[in-house]
Amino acid sequence: MAKPLYVLNGPNLNRLGSREPDIYGSDTLADVQAACERRAGSVQVVFRQSNHEGELIDWIQESGDKACALVINPAGYGHTSVALLDALRTLSIPIVECHLSNPAAREEFRQVSFVSPAATGIVSGFGLTSYELAVEAALRLVGSASSKS
Repeated sequence: MAKPLYVLNGPNLNRLGSREPDIYGSDTLADVQAACERRAGSVQVVFRQSNHEGELIDWIQESGDKACALVINPAGYGHTSVALLDALRTLSIPIVECHLSNPAAREEFRQVSFVSPAATGIVSGFGLTSYELAVEAALRLVGSASSKS
């Protein structure tokens, strides 16, 4: 059986749809999950969200053993967590960092990402479409890697 694609979501993303819709839009996390699953097609998506850094680290480590690639929206932890960076650096699968908003156009503290140095690529600023593009990119990276084998 083919390996699934992991899509991990950080703190407060469970509040999408009601949390600052002027920044994050009106789509809910369930809408995001459905869009990721549609874009992934026949590839299984393991879609998770946590407000707890340690749980995200456990899932990152799990993805290294079980996933073909990882899409991660670290949310606020992207700007604060060296621990997430350390966990991501242990992976040998493609990692796509994803953000609904464009952190580079926001507050100065959001313009630094601790996740980016471990990411294969970054998609941001397109709302729900960011996730769709991130899933597509991750799966293309997996396809590129498997075609070189």
